[in-house]
Amino acid sequence: MLASEFQSASTELPSVAFLRIALAPTVSVCSLLLSALAYGEPFTVKYMILAIAAFFVSARVFGELPLVNGEGGFSALPSRVITINWLVVFAVLLFAAYVTKVSGLYSRKLMLTWLVLTPFALHFGQDLARRLLHRIIAFSPAVRTRVIVGATERGRELARTIHADPCLGVVEGFFDDRSSARLPAMRPGEILGNLASVVEYVKRRSINVVYITLPLSEHPRIAQVVDGLRDTTASIYFVPGKLSLDFIQARIDRIGRVPVIAVCETPFYGINGALKRAVDLAVSAAILLLIWPLMLAIAIGVKRGSRGPVLFKQRRYGLDGKEILVYKFRTMTVTEDGDRVEQARRNDPRITPFGAILRKASLDELPQLFNVLEGTMSIVGPRPHAVAHNEEYRKRIDGYMVRHKVKPGITGWAQINGLRGETETVEKMQKRVEYDIDYLKHWSPSLDLWILLRTAFVVVKGHRAY
Repeated sequence: MLASEFQSASTELPSVAFLRIALAPTVSVCSLLLSALAYGEPFTVKYMILAIAAFFVSARVFGELPLVNGEGGFSALPSRVITINWLVVFAVLLFAAYVTKVSGLYSRKLMLTWLVLTPFALHFGQDLARRLLHRIIAFSPAVRTRVIVGATERGRELARTIHADPCLGVVEGFFDDRSSARLPAMRPGEILGNLASVVEYVKRRSINVVYITLPLSEHPRIAQVVDGLRDTTASIYFVPGKLSLDFIQARIDRIGRVPVIAVCETPFYGINGALKRAVDLAVSAAILLLIWPLMLAIAIGVKRGSRGPVLFKQRRYGLDGKEILVYKFRTMTVTEDGDRVEQARRNDPRITPFGAILRKASLDELPQLFNVLEGTMSIVGPRPHAVAHNEEYRKRIDGYMVRHKVKPGITGWAQINGLRGETETVEKMQKRVEYDIDYLKHWSPSLDLWILLRTAFVVVKGHRAY
């Protein structure tokens, strides 16, 4: 698709990727509606069917419309391409109407108006979406911060491309071991330090993306930087070429004309993130509507069973290692959330009688559906650990923080593979982390579905729940 020449969807916010895909079909349908209104034609079932068909055919033909700034200004889809694509859409719809013998049902003057109006509407919609999007992104806290390791020519080209488009985030600067005399002309403050200071800077500034633009001859130093970044939640891209490293969600993307290879990235960026979020909202809302009487009964049981709050709120690490509050029905006589948190164990005296029943069936996790609705958790993903446990295990397990490249989940790949409940040894936690990273590497919608189905079986069986 032409959009891939400008920017890969996997480097974008999910909302931006969704907008680029949905823009052309939405404008096509709106243009049909305006044409009908112009002639006072009722938008009856036949036009609704036409609108649905136009939406899906337009989505297939147009693909992703570019909404970015290219070198020298706005890189809009050319008028010729828009017109040709729209003629293809209209021809497909016309052929389908001829084959099904329904073409005579539609007003010819309305169809002609729709044919002529839509290319202009697509140009206007593309430009309007770009302007609005860039204004919104400028004030959005979700903008990704980036640094570039290696002040090479390719690195500077990448920085110029990102600076040209606010949707891509902000480049804070470069890291390079060369002396200022050996570096090309750089603006004051652009060099943030040498390669030895990359990891500390990324941790301190919570940098989202690191691009490595050093040549392959620097492989040992590159490997050292990547190894240090495994204790952060930063996405890592190599520009250009390949490395013999353990890639997570490895794929080739393009930012402007610069090819980049994902070394460590979330599977839920771009359109995958938008789809994942839509599924989370639909599933969590549907479950809450079905089980709210059960949750009310549980709340009453918790309150009557022991003294204390109904809900237990605990600080845990979420997406990109940021702290979130996770909700659970209280099942213990204590509500630990300090620097030291003791995991629940078999026959734990802190667990209330009613709490033991809830934990056995995992009913104490149900309030996390509200976490999903508010966007801090997902239905499927790595289970969140208490902050105290995170700080302990990130020092003892290599690559522990990589699991925070995605939102934590109510259930996950590790849990359905026997790693549910207490992790009393470092080895067990290491195994859980391995499953979490494996989930990141091999994610697909079908894997999420399989995890949900297996979760139901594991809960019914009650394995390792106490």
